[in-house]
Amino acid sequence: MEVTTGLNIVIAEDDTDDANIIIKSFNRHKAFKKVTRVKNGQELVNYLKDNKSDLPDIVLTDINMPIKNGVEALSDIFHDSALCKIPVFVYSSTISPMYERKCKELGCKACLIKPFSIAEFDDIPNQIVYKLK
Repeated sequence: MEVTTGLNIVIAEDDTDDANIIIKSFNRHKAFKKVTRVKNGQELVNYLKDNKSDLPDIVLTDINMPIKNGVEALSDIFHDSALCKIPVFVYSSTISPMYERKCKELGCKACLIKPFSIAEFDDIPNQIVYKLK
């Protein structure tokens, strides 16, 4: 994907505090024009299936979420021919080698570690834009 401006991202994050921080980081970044949040993997899959005529450019999903976790949502996305072309990134405060291997097998672009400081959240959009090139 060559486009690095005007990007539309959907973020699946169940923690309100983390969601608020990450959304602000993406809204401040010049490459992103639209940031949408869903609260779990099931909402993510439903959102994507309900918006097939206006799919996001990127998905960022937390791994550890209720109802449907990020890996389960990733599996649903990559087994749907209309959704599997969306670049998906996962992030979590800890990513086990098992989860990382599974995510890569499913076609995930990258597994990112959730930062511990607010300032470091601003680097996540940069990492995603860099990995899209």
